Amino acid sequence: MAKKNPHLNPETFRDALATVQEDGKRNWVYPKKVSGIFYKYRSYLSWVLLAILFAGPFIQMNGRPYMLFNIFERRFIIFGAAFWPQDTYLLIFLLLIFFVFVILFTVVFGRIFCGWFCPQTLFMEMVFRKIEYLIEGDANQQRQLNEGPWTAEKFTKKGIKLTVFAVIALLIGHLVMAYLVGVEQVKEIVSQPPSANMAGFIGLIAFSGIFMFVFSWFREQACLVVCPYGRLQGVLLDNNSINVMYDYVRGEPRSPIRKNQAALEPKGDCIECSLCVQVCPTGIDIRNGIQMECVNCTACIDACDEVMVKVDRPKGLIRYASENSIKQGFQKLITGRVKGYIVVLCILIAAFVTLIATRDDIKATITRFPGMTYQEREDGKVTNLYQITLINKTFESQKVELKSLVDGIEVELLGNQELILDAQSKFEGRFFLVRNQDEVKVNQEKVKLSVIYQGEELDKIETNFTAPIN
Repeated sequence: MAKKNPHLNPETFRDALATVQEDGKRNWVYPKKVSGIFYKYRSYLSWVLLAILFAGPFIQMNGRPYMLFNIFERRFIIFGAAFWPQDTYLLIFLLLIFFVFVILFTVVFGRIFCGWFCPQTLFMEMVFRKIEYLIEGDANQQRQLNEGPWTAEKFTKKGIKLTVFAVIALLIGHLVMAYLVGVEQVKEIVSQPPSANMAGFIGLIAFSGIFMFVFSWFREQACLVVCPYGRLQGVLLDNNSINVMYDYVRGEPRSPIRKNQAALEPKGDCIECSLCVQVCPTGIDIRNGIQMECVNCTACIDACDEVMVKVDRPKGLIRYASENSIKQGFQKLITGRVKGYIVVLCILIAAFVTLIATRDDIKATITRFPGMTYQEREDGKVTNLYQITLINKTFESQKVELKSLVDGIEVELLGNQELILDAQSKFEGRFFLVRNQDEVKVNQEKVKLSVIYQGEELDKIETNFTAPIN
C-alpha cells in the first residue's frame, strides 16, 4: 500500500511564505551554492539563451530588425513580420496561441519554464547570484557579512558587488530599450546629451533602476509576489503533471544517520540533512509537496543526489516526477485534458496561419472630410472632399492608385500628388470626387472606389457623394 506524505499539512506551511518571518519582516534567503548535473546543463542553456537575448536587437533582415516591440508607435516586428495597430486581431491570436501553449506545457511539465527559461531566473541565478558568490562567498559567508559590522572589508565587497550589479542593470536596461525602439534609436539616445532626448534618457534610467532594484533587493519576491504564473499552478496542475517532487514513498520516515542506530528500526532514504532547503533560492522545503514558490530550478535535485551517492543510496529521492508516478508507480502524460488543449492549440495555429496568408500588404481607409458637404465650382462641377489613410505593411516603397467605379465621377488628388508610400509607413492625404453639376440625379449617391496596388484591385471602399439637384 502506498505511503502518504505525513508532511502535507496546510497548517504548517501553506499559510505562510518561507521568506516572511512571524513578525512580518522579510526573511532574507541565502541559498547555498549548488553543483551537479542539472545545474551544469542549466548553466550551458543559460549561456545560449542569454546570448540569443542580447543578440536579438542586432539581428536584422534586409536592414530591418528581426524583433521589435515598439509599444510607443504601436508597431511590432515579430520574426521579421510587421504588425500595425490594424493588425491587432493578429496579435490577439498570437497571444492566445502563446497562452494556450503555456497552459499545455504547464499541464504536462509543470513550471519547467520558470527554472530553465525565464529571464528572471536566468539573470538572478546564472548572472547576479554567481557574481555574489564570487565576491561575498557562499551562503554562510554572505550571512555573516550582512549581519556583521561595517568594516573596510564589508564596505569594499558591497561596493564592488553593487557597482558590478549597476553595470549589468544598465546593460539590461539598454537591451530592453533596444527591443522597444530599435538599436539605432538607442545609439542616438546614448550618443546625445540627455536634454536632446529626455524621454529616451528617462526610459533608460527607469528600466536600469528597476532591474537594479529587482536583482539586488527584490529577488525571489518577483516570483512569489509579482508573477502570476505560480498562482496559476493551482488550476493548471493535476496528479499527472511533472514537477520537481520529493518521493515521500521512498523517503519516509526520515531518519538522520546516527551511530549505534537500531538496524531493525524502519526508516526511509531521507537522512534529514536539509540540504534541499539550504540550496533553494525561494527558501522552501520541497519535501512539503508542490508549492507556489517552487520554480523547478532543480537545485534540490542536485543537492539530494550528491547526498544519496555519499550514503550509498539510489539517486532520485527528489526528481522530476508526477504525484501519480510516486504514489502509484506509473506515469501518464497524454490525458484527455492534454488532448483537449492540443486540439485548441492546433485550431488557433491554423487560424493564425490562415489570417497571415490572407493579410493585405496595404491597408486603405477613406472617410469624408469632417465639417464639409459639397463645393460648387465655376466650371459647373461639384466636388466632395475626402481623407485617405494608407498603411504600407511591407518593407519596400509602394505606389497605390485610386479609381472611381461610378461613371461620371472622377478622382482628383489634392495638389496632383501621387499615392506613394515609404516602407513600413503611414500615409495620410486628401482627394476630391468630382462630378458635373448637370449629371447629378440625387442629393446623396453611393460611390464605390477601387484601391489598385501592383495592377490589381486591393480593396473596394464605399462612400457617399452629396450634391444639390438643379
